[in-house]
Amino acid sequence: MQPSQAGTDVLFLLVGAVMVLAMHAGFAFLEVGTVRAKNQVNALAKIMADFAVSTIAYFFIGYSLAYGIDFFSGAEVLQEKNGYELMRFFFLLTFAAAIPAIVSGGIAERARFYPQLLASFLVVGLLYPSFEGVVWNGAFGVQAWLETHLGAPFHDFAGSVVVHGFGGWLALAAVLLLGARQGRYRRDGTMLAHPPSSIPFLSLGAWTLTVGWFGFNVMSAQSVEAVSGLVAVNSLMAMVGGILAALLAGRKDPGFLHNGPLAGLVAVCAGSDLMHPLGALATGAVAGAIFVYTFTLAQNRWRIDDVLGVWPLHGLCGLWGGLAAGIFGLPLLGGLGGVSLASQAIGSLAGALFAFVGGALVYGMAKGLFGIRLSDEEEYLGADLSIHRITAQPDYNRGEV
Repeated sequence: MQPSQAGTDVLFLLVGAVMVLAMHAGFAFLEVGTVRAKNQVNALAKIMADFAVSTIAYFFIGYSLAYGIDFFSGAEVLQEKNGYELMRFFFLLTFAAAIPAIVSGGIAERARFYPQLLASFLVVGLLYPSFEGVVWNGAFGVQAWLETHLGAPFHDFAGSVVVHGFGGWLALAAVLLLGARQGRYRRDGTMLAHPPSSIPFLSLGAWTLTVGWFGFNVMSAQSVEAVSGLVAVNSLMAMVGGILAALLAGRKDPGFLHNGPLAGLVAVCAGSDLMHPLGALATGAVAGAIFVYTFTLAQNRWRIDDVLGVWPLHGLCGLWGGLAAGIFGLPLLGGLGGVSLASQAIGSLAGALFAFVGGALVYGMAKGLFGIRLSDEEEYLGADLSIHRITAQPDYNRGEV
């Protein structure tokens, strides 16, 4: 790599890393707007603390586990090729740190703080990079086996399954272990509604995630030479498809509407470099509908108290995205080819299973050793007062400012 090319690629990845870093503000405000007012401070604190813990875990353990590269050399070695490997670490860290941010939305309003940070460290340091290394670095020969026997390796360009699906299925395990919020489901079979505390904050979070997602997808090329306008337009079309489907299926509900673009973008990550824009539009539309219908089923019929619906949004839409890459990536449907539906099905299902079982082990261990849930009194008061000793808004009734 020539110095000028290396410098350009480092700058390219830096822009992408900063855009995805900004998505963590989106995760935070999406959660702030969705949870009840007594849990808003906790939402913000969790995302911030999780990112710091994730950085330590990924720097010292996770990145090396996934790619066989560590940073224990002198600075003169680390700055080779303008520090490209360091910048690649930064970029991929923002992906890894999205896993705890996804989980945070599912377990909101009743999870203890430090056990969740411990779980985040284990997930980002050990669990996630194990799967990441298999898909994106060919670890254990799995991709080579799929290519030999099924004609193509598992294709996930920007993480429908590796990041989003993984986070969503891991979150499902955590949510099930944690249990529903107090009073959410009554003994007579009725459900107590907890409407969003702030639609403007929810919208701010959705828009921040949506804008940052173009760094997530486009910059996954990891070099200027490999960048593709197809990825950008496919991301746009999937986003729009998700919006329209969620608007119609959700009957203008603002919560569904603002999660629609996220559903579409989750699903298009895997095949955004292969699909025709019409295929991306269809992929996003199906994802938007999947989110609305499965969120409703999970909350109302299956009694899974996943506060932000991260399992339907990331887990199921991510799974669909892995499969969609094997459908709309085919030349028959306008795609570029080089993909196998069988490999996509195996890779997607394996990722979901690995994440769910791994999440059950990590959060089950934390539950057994430390406990992962607030007491009934703490949950009633809210995580803001119980954990952080402060609320999001001053209590003007008491004369406090």
